[in-house]
Amino acid sequence: MVRVEVSEGERIVHLQVDEAGERLDRYLVRALPDVSRSQVQRWIRQGRVTLDGEAARPGTPVRPGMRVTVQIPPPPSDEVPPQPIPLDVVYEDDDLLVVNKPAGMVVHPAHGHRQGTLVNALLARYPGLAVGDAGRPGIVHRLDKDTSGLVVVAKTEAALAHLRAQFKSRQVQKTYLVLVHGRPPTPEGIIEAPVGRDPRQRQRMAVVPGGRAARTRYRLLEDLGDYSLLAVWPETGRTHQIRVHLAWLGVPVAGDRVYGRGRRAVRRLGLARQFLHAWRLAFERPGGRGRLELEAPLPADLQEVLRALGARAMAG
Repeated sequence: MVRVEVSEGERIVHLQVDEAGERLDRYLVRALPDVSRSQVQRWIRQGRVTLDGEAARPGTPVRPGMRVTVQIPPPPSDEVPPQPIPLDVVYEDDDLLVVNKPAGMVVHPAHGHRQGTLVNALLARYPGLAVGDAGRPGIVHRLDKDTSGLVVVAKTEAALAHLRAQFKSRQVQKTYLVLVHGRPPTPEGIIEAPVGRDPRQRQRMAVVPGGRAARTRYRLLEDLGDYSLLAVWPETGRTHQIRVHLAWLGVPVAGDRVYGRGRRAVRRLGLARQFLHAWRLAFERPGGRGRLELEAPLPADLQEVLRALGARAMAG
């Protein structure tokens, strides 16, 4: 038996158990096919699920005749609130701007990150910005949350199409500064290996047969003993490409908690995040107005790491 009510935007679902021997969370996933197990467990923890009128745990067994009530919250609003967050604008014209994104900032809102993103800041600075997707207006490409450096934002639909086409055709040159553990097998090289979902851990990416073609060039800038400073050029734009390729090569990014030896780097270097910085960016401006080449200096936290390692290059 299923009965549904609607109250102040919430759906309230009343169920009567007809089979025994199943955990409450598994029963609800089966009874509510559009809901994931993690959502169900979160609602149980939040007190949104009762069993015969009483609070329950995800692992509580259900029996025939029991009454289950679930308060399903309304979906989050797609509207992104503007927030007056300071932005380091490196370049701006009528068509676009380029921002030096700090580490720790997410580019656009997503699950778990509805505020404090680059898009929230952009909407406060440009209230009329309505280019492309409403949830990520003007966003041409992304950087990981803990990667710092240059991000391009379009201010017009024509600029968005022009810039996206350049990224798709690999005409944009992106240069990253990366500190890695160890030393690469050659001072310069190309990593060409397909990247896809890790079949053992679906939240991660990996070099996998049948993955999407991915190509990364690198050059050794300075040998720092147990570490190496590299310039890296991703020629394709796969998710986590640089981090996955360098880990696969045997020289993981310092401070990378997912693909590298994050805790070791934190202890030895005081790194609070991965040492990955989108340093330089070069592309053609819309309207045939010439090529733009920009650079974002290495942030203070990464400069301090290089100074501690005795680096001669890029350490300020």
